[in-house]
Amino acid sequence: MRVAIVEASPRDRRRSSPAGDRALALARGTVVILEDLGIWQGVDSAATAIKFIHVSDQGHFGKTRLSAGQEGVEALGYVITARDLEEHVSDLVERAGIEQICPVRVSGLISGDDAVRMQLTLDDTVVDLAARLVVGADGGNSTVRKLLDIAQRKTEYGQTAIVTTVKTAIPHGYTAYERFTSSGPLAMLPVHDEQHCAVVWTRSHADAQQLLNMEDAAFIERLQQCFGYRLGKLALVAPRRAFPLTLVRAEKMFAGRAVIVGNAAHQLHPVAGQGFNLGLRDVVQLAAMLRQRRQQGQDIGAPEFLADYAACRVRDHERVIGFTDNIVRLFSNDWLPLAAARNFGLTLLDRLPVAKSYLARNAMGLVERQYRQDKPFT
Repeated sequence: MRVAIVEASPRDRRRSSPAGDRALALARGTVVILEDLGIWQGVDSAATAIKFIHVSDQGHFGKTRLSAGQEGVEALGYVITARDLEEHVSDLVERAGIEQICPVRVSGLISGDDAVRMQLTLDDTVVDLAARLVVGADGGNSTVRKLLDIAQRKTEYGQTAIVTTVKTAIPHGYTAYERFTSSGPLAMLPVHDEQHCAVVWTRSHADAQQLLNMEDAAFIERLQQCFGYRLGKLALVAPRRAFPLTLVRAEKMFAGRAVIVGNAAHQLHPVAGQGFNLGLRDVVQLAAMLRQRRQQGQDIGAPEFLADYAACRVRDHERVIGFTDNIVRLFSNDWLPLAAARNFGLTLLDRLPVAKSYLARNAMGLVERQYRQDKPFT
C-alpha cells in the first residue's frame, strides 16, 4: 500500500515538546506488539521494568500486591518516556521511506464513493490529496473527527492530573504504586535509574491549582503526606504539569472512508495506565485487517469494512473503559460503607491467587487476546 503520514509539527518541534517528558506505562501485551513490529528492540534499554504493583487505599487497611514472578513473566509492564518511543518510531518511519507531509494541517475532508479527499494547508499554500482511506490518529482534539462531524460523549470527573518526576531516597525496587485517595489516585511509576519515579497525582481542580501554585518545598511536603515514606524522602526533579481529566468517547469510529483510532476515539482517566495500550490495540487490529483486505484485492476504505473493524473493537473498548471508570468511581468516594467494602475486597483479592492472576492479566493487557500467538505482522 502507498501510505503517507500527514503531520502538523516538524520533528524538531516534537522532540523539544514538554509532552515528550510524560511517562507511558506499557502493558506486557503492548510490549509483545512492539516486539513483533520490530520497535521494542530499539527502545528496551530506555524502558524501566515494572516487576511489582502495589495497590493501597489511603487511610485504610486494604492493599493488594501483584508480582511478575508469580505470573511467570519477566515484567508486568514497562515505563518509558513518550519522547524515547516517538523518536525511535520516527527513525524507523524515515528508514522505511514512508512519505511524510509535514508541517501541514488538515483543513477539509470530503468522503466520496471511491475516494476521500483532504485539503491540507500551510500558511497560504493549499494542497489537495485523494486516498482510499484516511486514518485519524490525531489525538484528543482530533481535527479528523471534527471534520467528520462525529459527536462525543463526555463524562467530567472534576479532577486534574498533576504530572512530574521525583527522586526517592530508597530505591523503587521496580515497583509501581497506585495509592487511592478520596480526591483521586496517586501513581508512582519506576523510571530511569533505581531512585526516580514518575508521578501522576489526581486531585480536584481547585486542589490541583493550589498545588501547582505552591513553592517546590511545600508541594513535595504535600506529596509526601499523601504517599508516605515507603520510598523515603522525595525530591522534586522535574517541572509540574497539569491535565484536566475527562472520559471522552466518540459516538462512532468511522464515517464514510475515514476511521479514527486511539485518543481521537477515546480518552481515559490515567488510573491503571490503560489509555495508550488501548489505542495501540486499535492500530494493531486495523493494520491486520487492512493487510488481509488488501491481500484479498478488496476496497480498504469501504464503509462496510470499517463497520466490521469498529465492531471488532467494541469488546476491548467496553472492557477497558468500564474497568477504568468503575475504579475511579469506586475509589474516589469516602462513604464509610463503600470504603469498608472496597478495603475488604482489596484484602481478599490479595489472598486469592486466581483473582490476583486475573487482575494481573488485565494490567498486562493479556485478557482480550494473546498477541504473540497471532503474529499479525510476521
